[in-house]
Amino acid sequence: GSEFDIHGGGQDLIFPHHENEIAQSEAATGEEFVNVWMHNGFVNIDEEKMSKSLGNFFTVREVLANYQPEVVRYFILASHYRSPLNYSHDNLDQAKAALDRLYTALRESQATGNGGSPMYQQRFCDAMDDDFNTPEAFSVLFELAKDLNRSRDEADKDKVARLSEELRNLGGVLGLLQDNPDTFLKGAVKYADLAENEIELLIAQRNAARSNKNWAEADRIRDQLLVANVVLEDSASGTQWRRC
Repeated sequence: GSEFDIHGGGQDLIFPHHENEIAQSEAATGEEFVNVWMHNGFVNIDEEKMSKSLGNFFTVREVLANYQPEVVRYFILASHYRSPLNYSHDNLDQAKAALDRLYTALRESQATGNGGSPMYQQRFCDAMDDDFNTPEAFSVLFELAKDLNRSRDEADKDKVARLSEELRNLGGVLGLLQDNPDTFLKGAVKYADLAENEIELLIAQRNAARSNKNWAEADRIRDQLLVANVVLEDSASGTQWRRC
């Protein structure tokens, strides 16, 4: 038998639902059924319960047409599994922005394989051991990312490498932060306004304008990209971009 059964609440909590599931499954398989029952909260659509009878439901395929898989995973895990989950485009956009912050911290970072940070590991594990408290686990990841960014500003390469590895490892427990940061940040929606080669061309034009001190043209191109949901980030090493 399996260890866990996770499914929705409501009428499923009323006797003898669990007992019937145990009887049917054990009679059919001859194996012991689950040892732990976990009930997740309702899924709401714009604060209204999702239901086939109301017609306010969606498929994963439809969601993935506009959001990367890790964004959907982050959105689901950002709420405690026993709490209601409210689906809306705004909430998915917030999940995308939050995941962007973590991936941005990993950009230009190279893991060394020399181990991570025991302090963050312990706090993360404590959160997950506390009834799968994923929101608290996320707060640990963001503190780790903040520490990573600060270490990069201080040019502490060894610490940057250690924290980068730790952020990837802990994110991996939740199935997150496993993509190449540049690929993730430049990927986003399938129906993006501008293709990657078009973005690179506009950045080259903007760099030329900046070299010629044509600040108005450079600002115009930056604004054009922003309207297309492309954010530019200038640094000493050059201009990077990401979709927002």
